[in-house]
Amino acid sequence: MAKSRLHDLSERGVSVWIDSLSREMLETGELERLLKEDAVVGVTSNPTIFQKALSTGDLYDEQLQEVLQDEDDPTEIFLQLAKVDVKRACALLRTVWDGGGGQDGYVSLEVDPTLAYDRERTFEQAMRFHEEVDEPNLLVKIPATKPGLGAIEDSIAKGKSINITLIFSLERHRAVIDSYLRGLERLVAAGGDPSAVASVASFFVSRVDTETDRRLEELGNEELQGKLGIANARLAYQQYLEAFSGSRWEFLASKGATPQRCLWASTSTKNPAYRDVMYAEELIGPDTVNTMPAETIAAFQDHGEARGGTLAEGVDEAQQLLEQLREAGIDYDDVVETLEAEGVQKFADSFEELLDGIRAKRAELAAA
Repeated sequence: MAKSRLHDLSERGVSVWIDSLSREMLETGELERLLKEDAVVGVTSNPTIFQKALSTGDLYDEQLQEVLQDEDDPTEIFLQLAKVDVKRACALLRTVWDGGGGQDGYVSLEVDPTLAYDRERTFEQAMRFHEEVDEPNLLVKIPATKPGLGAIEDSIAKGKSINITLIFSLERHRAVIDSYLRGLERLVAAGGDPSAVASVASFFVSRVDTETDRRLEELGNEELQGKLGIANARLAYQQYLEAFSGSRWEFLASKGATPQRCLWASTSTKNPAYRDVMYAEELIGPDTVNTMPAETIAAFQDHGEARGGTLAEGVDEAQQLLEQLREAGIDYDDVVETLEAEGVQKFADSFEELLDGIRAKRAELAAA
């Protein structure tokens, strides 16, 4: 098979993951096709995607009827359904995981987003997911809220692989890295094996531009629009390079630990005026992950350009942009705090919609 544009991107150090999972993708062979033809080596999932899959077809009906015989709680019903998809996807990607020494081949399952500010319950659910799915290539998604940082550290300290989601700010990214390092240090101190632990720091990109552009438009400033998302990610990558070097990291690496890679999330372009693959083209660098929706994967295959090392470009300019935005009246801290609060709320709202969908499906099946 001819090498594709996404294979070119992969050769430059970018692991391509897809940001959706459904039973239809598994049943039709679409996920397997993505692995073969589109260089996809990982999967992330979320309640919004699952809700769409549940509401538009009948692929879940048979299992749902079985689950309903013993379970009435919508959250538990969702978890039973989702675990089947996740386990099947983990099995499909296991060859990727085995062949790459655990670098890729991961499938992510998100904790209940209504627990985003509850450290203990988030940690407990993360442990439960790992126990019940019981696959080495599972990543449990935990949001990077302040309480979430503690749950992340505790999970890593127990030797569990974690995908940290909803990172918007450079300061919070530093805290996420530190939670990972502290968790590894606790694991090693307890005699655990850090080589079995993987983690990615999911840094959201397009949402940063959407919020910043809105504020710039109110100020009548078009010159600085569409720049912060990429600049923010480039500066985060520099933090990654700095954190995973030096004596603290070298000690952990000597025990078998692997770096917590940057994952670029929210990489579909929300503004139609922008190039639809710009968040893939401008964030290319070694040992990174770009999780894309199916539309962005198709767009990159059609016209994406896999130039080498774009993450390393314009780092000084990225730092200068933060100052330019401040001078223009944009409060960076307020932007990222707003995005985190909105992100947590959106995830929680989507989860509630999912539960409503399960209730509706339950009623529909009962009536039938």
